Amino acid sequence: MAVYSIKDLEKLSGIKAHTLRVWEQRYSIIEPRRTKTNIRYYLDEDLKFILNIALLNKNGIKISKIARMSREEIAEKVAAISEINFEYGTQLDALTISMIEMDEYKFDRIISTNIQQLGFERTMLEIIYPFLDKLSVLWLTGSINPVQENFMSYLIRQKLIVAIDNEPLISGKHVKKFLIYLPEGEKQELSMLFMHYLLKSRRNHVIYIGQDITLADLKDACNIHHPDYIFTMITETFAKEPVQQYIDRLSDNFGDCHILLSGYQVVAQEVHPPENVSILRSLDQAMAFLNELKQKKARLI
Repeated sequence: MAVYSIKDLEKLSGIKAHTLRVWEQRYSIIEPRRTKTNIRYYLDEDLKFILNIALLNKNGIKISKIARMSREEIAEKVAAISEINFEYGTQLDALTISMIEMDEYKFDRIISTNIQQLGFERTMLEIIYPFLDKLSVLWLTGSINPVQENFMSYLIRQKLIVAIDNEPLISGKHVKKFLIYLPEGEKQELSMLFMHYLLKSRRNHVIYIGQDITLADLKDACNIHHPDYIFTMITETFAKEPVQQYIDRLSDNFGDCHILLSGYQVVAQEVHPPENVSILRSLDQAMAFLNELKQKKARLI
């Protein structure tokens, strides 16, 4: 059973610790447990309740009114607001609640509704990516546990795979072929799957050969597919060799391909890309590159 401090509640709910104390004293919203040294602490059920209250309060319902509502009424109101209010903060709060509760139904309802309203790409950019940023901060500060993070990552991965599968396979002489992969030790598959979706949705031919791929594996795949582009991400620190050395070997081994690189280690280090290598320093830059490529292809057709 997880135990949370009042600072943890502040990080997760966005409600200041001082305000939470006032709510406790004035409205008896929640009764914290206390250690032998009289320090407040909270359990999972307390956190879930505070997250629901915070969402209602941020959506204009006064705390005095919330205090008179039953827990069932609060839960119903939260569900209703999450489905009709597409403001950035409300959606992030609703996703945080679904993560803490590990509620797949609630997650699916939030994401599916956003996809219907915004489309898959905007849902990823405006809802899921900001949520993942929040998730990484919460995990680093110990406010959530690995089980909750893995639960959400799995559900997001499933949505990405479905979206990729829904895009048609494209062929033709003007269609660019991308071979994408993650090197040995890389685990950021959600970002790679989103890139797979972005490429495929822009009518490119995409071959994703997976994670933990060696250069020998990559060479075998290239001999079969002869791609126009190779794309990969380097976010982890290489144990076997410096990043620059790996990039140079990529360039030497695949000189007839345009190599696209992204990821924290590529951006943070002062790498010097060879002639056939391009660095995409942000998601915005990657999307700009893809959109420009799409426009060039449209002019050829």
